[in-house]
Amino acid sequence: MERIACLAIGYCLGLFQTSYFYGKMKGIDIRQYGSGNAGTTNTLRVLGTKAGLIVLLGDILKTILAVALASLLFGKSHPDTIYLLKLYAGMGAILGHNFPFYMNFKGGKGIAATAGLILSFHPYFIVVGVILFFGAFFTTHYVSLGSLLVYAGFVIQMIYCGQTGLFSGMTQANLIEMYIITIFLAAMAYYKHRENIKRLIKGEERKTYLKKKKED
Repeated sequence: MERIACLAIGYCLGLFQTSYFYGKMKGIDIRQYGSGNAGTTNTLRVLGTKAGLIVLLGDILKTILAVALASLLFGKSHPDTIYLLKLYAGMGAILGHNFPFYMNFKGGKGIAATAGLILSFHPYFIVVGVILFFGAFFTTHYVSLGSLLVYAGFVIQMIYCGQTGLFSGMTQANLIEMYIITIFLAAMAYYKHRENIKRLIKGEERKTYLKKKKED
């Protein structure tokens, strides 16, 4: 029951599609411009750096709020499974972001929402995530590559930390459940980025710059 509650809380908060609402404030449907994706990168390219940062912050915060609510509601009553419940809340927020029912389930790719999950899940995960994303981004200017590396790192960290005792008190069955959720989220992210992966392999992926856009 607690799992369903956390998933539902996350999904409801994930439905706040920041790029869509921000675009509407500017008189556009962000899904009809650029790549057609309702996310941070497309907003940055279409509406500029300020808009991209606002969308990034909004999508990160909604997942942080979902995880915080899960901790607040179940932290004391379920201390042995709180990391699992936090993960369910984060997954719900990512699903709400990627598949909002009021947008015909056409949302974003969930990377900013995932950043919120990583930032609020455990401090140990933050450093590696930051290094992987910004290391790849500032070296190549490929947002997609940084995003994919973050997910690969997230899966590896989750399994490593689980098996080395970071989540003390959790049963092996609960740990395996966490691994399955993390792998599912990674698989969904890679599927969402399938066209980006093809372009990366061909060397045709578009680069993103925080300042004035440059054409390759």
